[in-house]
Amino acid sequence: MADKYCVFGNPIGHSKSPIIQAAFARQTGQDIEYRAILAPSDGFADAVDAFIAEGGKGANVTLPFKQEAYQLATRLTQRAEQAGAVNTLVFNDNEVVGDNTDGVGLLRDITITLNYPIRDKRILLLGAGGAARGVLGPLLGEHPESLVIANRTEVRARSLAAHFAPIGPVSGCGYGELAGRAFDIVINATSASLSGSMPALPNGIFAPGSLAYKMMYGLGDTPFRIFAREQGAGMISEGLGMLLEQAAESFFVWRGVRPDCAPVVELLQKKA
Repeated sequence: MADKYCVFGNPIGHSKSPIIQAAFARQTGQDIEYRAILAPSDGFADAVDAFIAEGGKGANVTLPFKQEAYQLATRLTQRAEQAGAVNTLVFNDNEVVGDNTDGVGLLRDITITLNYPIRDKRILLLGAGGAARGVLGPLLGEHPESLVIANRTEVRARSLAAHFAPIGPVSGCGYGELAGRAFDIVINATSASLSGSMPALPNGIFAPGSLAYKMMYGLGDTPFRIFAREQGAGMISEGLGMLLEQAAESFFVWRGVRPDCAPVVELLQKKA
């Protein structure tokens, strides 16, 4: 019988995870069954319990449940502890292990696939939720010149920055405070793309040759992508590489085998 895995989210219909994980399983000869589960906004823990009762072995967690997954875990890996958010769960007997593969996925995509160095760069991270928390530690570990967290609710951005301040040069602010500043890397970690909107950003935030990176993949020509293009970003990434790399890291956590992302890129592009 195939081992059961899933991804929890709300919404979840856009998720490419079932296609990706099925491709990884075929590639590595692993016998798994993977599906997407729409968890009620107020019923994440119950959805997890129900999946465990079905014999579930592990799960991915996407918006808006990454911080709830952190609270649900009975044991956390070091990178999940640092992030304060969980995107990968492992179910062992009566233990729920929480991990976070977002950061390593983002770094591999930006520094290896896109060949865009982070060291000494000025980074703007949009959003202060679970997606942002998952990548802050790894980004700061690459020694940028500065990292600014901007969020609609300014106090959340400042609080998150204070939490990560011991690791590197990070600060928090509201979107309005970005006027007159330019950045080398702008990462959209907000959920605004899901509703076809974007943060209220001022003009001029993209420095010459900058990278605009949208963490939510597969939503078409979003307002953020259009804004970045119009504002002269040097490179725009849809986040497909991060999606694949974090998924591959989750697969490795579950199965002890690391799949190759390159063939799956081609598969997803054909299905797009």
